[in-house]
Amino acid sequence: MKSFICAKNCRLREFTDETYPQAGFCFARLLRDRDIRVNGARTGDNVPLKAGDEVAYYLSRREEELPSHREVYGDGEIYVADKFSGVSSEGLLSELSRSFAVYPVHRLDRNTEGLIVFARTEGAERELLKAFRERRVIKKYAALCKDGFASDEGVFKDYLVKDAAASKVRAYPSPVSGSAEAVTEYRVTERREGLALAEITLHTGRTHQIRAQMAFHGCPVLGDGKYGDKRLNALYGASRQRLVSSSISFFRLAEPLEHLNGKTFESGFKLSWDGGGAKRV
Repeated sequence: MKSFICAKNCRLREFTDETYPQAGFCFARLLRDRDIRVNGARTGDNVPLKAGDEVAYYLSRREEELPSHREVYGDGEIYVADKFSGVSSEGLLSELSRSFAVYPVHRLDRNTEGLIVFARTEGAERELLKAFRERRVIKKYAALCKDGFASDEGVFKDYLVKDAAASKVRAYPSPVSGSAEAVTEYRVTERREGLALAEITLHTGRTHQIRAQMAFHGCPVLGDGKYGDKRLNALYGASRQRLVSSSISFFRLAEPLEHLNGKTFESGFKLSWDGGGAKRV
């Protein structure tokens, strides 16, 4: 059993995602078996929580030992994690913060696997945030998409608008009110049976950028339940997006991160063609 104190008003699902990754993996099972207690009372629903509520989770040993990530690199200034699908960035941050000081500098969607970087000092946080803005950090992704690509390589330049009510973004070909420019470079490396494996480089960092732009251009990410092709997802039995944060490279970093210049870190996740998700190698 592990218990946590809620710090804000929210729903149980949100609190779980942001606090305890292992419970997030098996949340449906925990509700079904009423293995979550709120202030000592069992619950089987996604109940509202108030600041100060105590939430206790009763997981099996196997569930408790499910990893949220693998460490790729760590020193006194940064921590590079290879995040598993199903783990939120906030939940991983919460887990890491129980071992050492950690600061978020970017995020991954819950069902996107792969590399995510955290700062371990305030100085590293400032430099990484600045480096991300100035594109001195190069992030590449691998995506298994519907093969709607008109060419083997190119650049998508669109304008995204957040729709808070729908929890998604909408893409437009030209600027509209409230929009932010999104620039995504792609290179198709292989095509099979209506699918394309693409290497994707982000030149901006917008919410849901890859997923929204791929869908807008007729090549949605396989398994994407929000922006994807439902028929294709059903054909492959894909319920989570086939998207991996595959590599992160650092250039021209200043103190205290000069030692990272020229370094590239790679994810251990590789996409499979059967729609079964990413496999560790």
